Amino acid sequence: MSRKYFIETYGCQMNYHDSEQMAGLLEAAGYDRTGDDGDADLVVINTCSVREHAEGKLYTRLGELRVRAQDTGRDPMVAVTGCVAQQEGESLLRRSSMVDVVVGTRRVRMLPLLVEQAARTHVAQVDLGAHDNVAFPFGVTRRDDPVRAWVTIIEGCNEYCSFCVVPYTRGPERMRPKAEILAEVRDAAARGLREVQLLGQIVNHYQAPDEVACDFAALLEAVHEVEGIARIRFASPHPRHVTPRLIAALRDLPKVCKHLHLPVQSGSSRVLTVMRRRYTRESYLALIDQLRAEVAGIAVTTDMIVGFPGETARDFDDTISLTAGVRFHSMFSFKYSERPNTLASKRYADDVPEPEKTRRIIALQALQRDVQLALHQGLVGQIVEVLADAGSRRRDTELSGRTTGNTVVNFPGDVSRLGTLVPVAIRRAGPNSLWGEVEPSHAD
Repeated sequence: MSRKYFIETYGCQMNYHDSEQMAGLLEAAGYDRTGDDGDADLVVINTCSVREHAEGKLYTRLGELRVRAQDTGRDPMVAVTGCVAQQEGESLLRRSSMVDVVVGTRRVRMLPLLVEQAARTHVAQVDLGAHDNVAFPFGVTRRDDPVRAWVTIIEGCNEYCSFCVVPYTRGPERMRPKAEILAEVRDAAARGLREVQLLGQIVNHYQAPDEVACDFAALLEAVHEVEGIARIRFASPHPRHVTPRLIAALRDLPKVCKHLHLPVQSGSSRVLTVMRRRYTRESYLALIDQLRAEVAGIAVTTDMIVGFPGETARDFDDTISLTAGVRFHSMFSFKYSERPNTLASKRYADDVPEPEKTRRIIALQALQRDVQLALHQGLVGQIVEVLADAGSRRRDTELSGRTTGNTVVNFPGDVSRLGTLVPVAIRRAGPNSLWGEVEPSHAD
C-alpha cells in the first residue's frame, strides 16, 4: 500500500511554491497525495513567521493533530517546514511531541530523506543548515495551478528592514542562474501554463550569476521571448530598486502585466527611516508619478503597516494622506507586531496601544475600500482582457480571472476557457472584484 502525504501551507507565494516543490519530491519518493489530513501517513505544515501569532497557530494545529491521533488511533508523521521551522529549530521538538521532522527554508530538498530517517530510527530529525545553491531538481515540482507557474529567481534578502524577519529565516540573497530560470519557464509553457510569476523577496534586485549583463529588466525581456507564455507577473519589488530599465520593460513588453506591487509600509518619512526602508515619502510619490506618466493604465498595489513603534497621530495622518493621494488598486495592511530577531524588536518598544492600532487600521482599510470601489466602478461599461484562471467561488456556471492590473473578474463560462484570454464587458463592480459578460463576438 502506498504512503500518502498532506501539505498545508501558510504565508506568501514563495511558501506555496515551496510546497509545490515538496510535493514533487515526496511523489518522486513514492508518496501519493491526499486532500484529507486524517488519511495521511505524513502531514507537512509549511509555516510563515512574517505576521503575528504564526507560532501560536502552528502549536494550535499540532494540538489538533494530537487530539485526532488520540481519537482515531492513526498517528501520522509530522514535518514542520518554512520560516517558523527555520526560526524555532529544535525548540519545536521540545514544545510538541507530535513533530518528527523540522526542515529549514534552505533545506527543502532534504525533506524525503529526513522523513525516511525519522521513520527508520524513531528519532526526530532537524536540518536548518545553510544551502547556498538555490538550484532545484528540474521537472520535480508538482504544479497545482492549471494556468500559472511560480518560478523563484531569488532566495533570501539583504535589506534588513527593521520590522522584517525574512533575512533571518530565508538568509541572504542568492540568485538563480538565468539559464535555469528560462529552462523552468519553457517547461511551464510546454505544459500549457499561460502565466508565469517570478518570485523573490526583492525580486527586482535580480542579477544573473551566469550573465553579468542580465539584470531584472533583461530577465523580463528573456522570459517575454518564451513562446506559449501569455502573461508575466512578479513579486515583490522594492521601491528603491525600481530602475528606468524596469519601467521601460513594464511599458514596452506586452506580456508583462501592467501591475506593480510596490510596498510602501508607511506614509511618514520619519517612520520609513526607522523602518530602514531607505526611501522617503517624497521619493516614493515621485516614483509613482513617473510610473503613471510612462506606463499607461498601470495598477499600483501596496503593503502598509500601522502602529509601528513611535508612530504618532501625525505619522498616521501621513499614511492616510498618502493612501488617499496615490489611490492604490489594492492594499495588504497589518498592525505592527514584534517578530523575533528583528532590529525593531531589539531597539524599539512596541508602544502604540493595541486599541489605537485597531482604530488606525480600521480607518485605513475603510479609506482603501472606498478607493478600490471607486476605481472598480470606473471600469463599468469597459471591455477588459481577462486571463481565465479558476472556477468562480460563487457559482458553478462562472469563471474567475484577472485583468492585466490584477483585478479579479467573475463572468459566465465553463472550464474549457481556462487559460485563455477573454474580453469581458464589465457590468458590476464591488470593492474587491468585478462582474461582467464575455464580449458577444467571443461568446460560446
